[in-house]
Amino acid sequence: MKLYIISNRLPVKAAGSNGTFVFSRSEGGLATGLDSLQTSYEKHWIGWPGVCTDNEKDRQEMNEKLQEMNFHPVFLSEKQIQNYYEGYSNSTLWPLCHYFYAYTLYKKCFWHSYQQVNQLFCDEICRLIRPGDKVWIQDYQLMLLPGMLRKIYPELCIGYFHHIPFPSYELFRILPERAEILKGLLGADFIAFHTHDYMRHFVSTVERVLHLDFNLDELQTGNRVVRVDALPMGINYELYHKASENEKVHQAIDRTRKLFGKHKLILSVDRLDYSKGILHRLHGFSTFLERHPEYHGKVTLAMVIVPSRDHVGSYAELKTKIDEEIGSINGHYSTMDWTPVCYFYHGFSLEELTAMYYVADIALISPLRDGMNLVAKEYVAAKCDHPGVLILSEMAGAAVELTDAIQINPNDTEQIEHAICQALEMPEEDQRARLQRMQAILSVQTVNKWAADFINGLNTTCIQNDTLRKKRIVPTTIAQIKLKYNQAKQRLILLDYDGTLTALKPRPEDAKPTPELISILQQLASDPANHIVINSGRDHFILEKWFGLLPVSMAAEHGAFYKENGVWHKKIKKTEWGTGLLSILQMFVDRTPRSHLEIKETALAWHYRESDAWLGTLRAQQLVNALVSICTRQKLQILQGNKVVEVKSPDCNKGSEVERLLANRRYDFVMAMGDDTTDEDMFQALPAKAVTIKIGNVSKAANYNLPAQSDVLPFLQSMLRKQKNTDTTKSYVRNRLTSAFSFFRDLLKTK
Repeated sequence: MKLYIISNRLPVKAAGSNGTFVFSRSEGGLATGLDSLQTSYEKHWIGWPGVCTDNEKDRQEMNEKLQEMNFHPVFLSEKQIQNYYEGYSNSTLWPLCHYFYAYTLYKKCFWHSYQQVNQLFCDEICRLIRPGDKVWIQDYQLMLLPGMLRKIYPELCIGYFHHIPFPSYELFRILPERAEILKGLLGADFIAFHTHDYMRHFVSTVERVLHLDFNLDELQTGNRVVRVDALPMGINYELYHKASENEKVHQAIDRTRKLFGKHKLILSVDRLDYSKGILHRLHGFSTFLERHPEYHGKVTLAMVIVPSRDHVGSYAELKTKIDEEIGSINGHYSTMDWTPVCYFYHGFSLEELTAMYYVADIALISPLRDGMNLVAKEYVAAKCDHPGVLILSEMAGAAVELTDAIQINPNDTEQIEHAICQALEMPEEDQRARLQRMQAILSVQTVNKWAADFINGLNTTCIQNDTLRKKRIVPTTIAQIKLKYNQAKQRLILLDYDGTLTALKPRPEDAKPTPELISILQQLASDPANHIVINSGRDHFILEKWFGLLPVSMAAEHGAFYKENGVWHKKIKKTEWGTGLLSILQMFVDRTPRSHLEIKETALAWHYRESDAWLGTLRAQQLVNALVSICTRQKLQILQGNKVVEVKSPDCNKGSEVERLLANRRYDFVMAMGDDTTDEDMFQALPAKAVTIKIGNVSKAANYNLPAQSDVLPFLQSMLRKQKNTDTTKSYVRNRLTSAFSFFRDLLKTK
């Protein structure tokens, strides 16, 4: 079995020309963590090799060399890189996810290319995948891919990790393709983010855009669960913590000290990007120099900026502004033997960068928005036996773990100035104590643990989904249920109404039975072996209006009323609702737009199906809290159903109605169907051999599952068809046996 890691780019560095290519593994944190991942699966990687070529011979050569490392290339054209990667991924999704809406560029050709490239990745995975394999998809460039794979391989184990921030609903809703992207992500079994904030934003967005409901960290869709979690990515802690023992790093440390002399060194390391807050940082440092002349000639800011997308307009403009600001600071404050800002517009080797971490007195990490920011973690880890202070933006994902850093709002240049002063004046003992506490966290939450935690979460969810899938009703299951149905002499069939026999409607009064439903119930009830019971929370007046002419039994208001042999019976007295209880419910109707109150004889139901998903959920919990004391005093029960909060007598429920029915007659076949939490009482009251079917989300109490309400009537029709076919088959077999018996009888007479 294999684990396929899917990312936009393969973890390789390409070199070569004139058709000759050499690939070497890169040292990225993701590649390092996944390489060391301990799993029984053989690891493979799928992604773009970093080289564009249309030459088939070159592609073949690259493919052969990459296959040796278990890498599988997805070849992209220059135009696809321009529209899919630079376009939709980095000009549309990237700025939106980092809260830079003004920089968001939208073009239809970007979206079409994004779809096209995600499909290319899907095709390559489908070419390689085998039963039992797992897929782990990385990041925002491939958000459609999980859904594409799910359509082709419904039982494939798929994980997805989002490495950048996930924005709030108010921002994500701006995307015209918001629903398609969310549906793509929900193709995964397990979805993880760096922080709980990003996870919370994702959950809220799914609920509001797709009108699906999470139960804590789980969403049920069809016959499977999608689980979400927050897993902060770590670093290769030992690599950085013990780096100063390496001879090359030790030499680089000496060079760095000679370069900066006795100056206090403030270090910042970023990729060129507007989300990194580079200009704000420079403005803060400029304010520091202006207000604290005593530090002139004593403090240097070493700013490392790694080139990135500088051919893109917004990035080129940013580069120009950075150059101008650094020039302005140095022009104003520099002397013959001191340059306030040392600017490096290029990357450094791992040894040189680690040496700078080790030497730097302060790391100033102030992104305006960042998914995680591993530089902050690398700086802390590199401080093996050397003091130092981390100044960290509270907008970086790493701020959740590194609480001993001096945390700042990066938009406030005065906070940056104050933080620099605090760091410079911090006693060495305090510096070491803070570093040790942060190192204790980082040494445990490593990139290896992050990868292992993700795989464990994925495996757990996939095992859960395998179990849930076994409950789903498939043709073989229907055949088994039909066999039991046809062999039975006395059958009890219990059917919930809303969400089971009919689709849920925003307005309950609109959920009238269709002619098809009436016909099916009529056919089921016409069989003398069948006792059909509609077991509903509806009031008995509406049930009588809709089904009164059918030869079926009914239970209304969760068993408070029941109809048998054409007569309605009342099990409990009419409840007198106090003004206090009614006033509380009415207050929540007033405070929750598009909610309404249904008053029954024995129950009160507050419906919020049409309300905003987040507000409705909030109000439902608030209402339950407000009702607890008054319902306890009046000995009333509070039920939370599907977009409804109901107050009723505890003496009756759907389970008590089942117990009454079973006590009155013996049945050799019992089947119950329902979609709501209130139907759990019905399932639990039935014997283990009963056929219990949950509609929609899978239930632990039910033996089987139908994923959609639209599957219910076809399923009931299959029971009817089977009965007819079986009768025909029995008649055919009887006729054939009679003919055979007559033939042998005549043959014996002849002899």
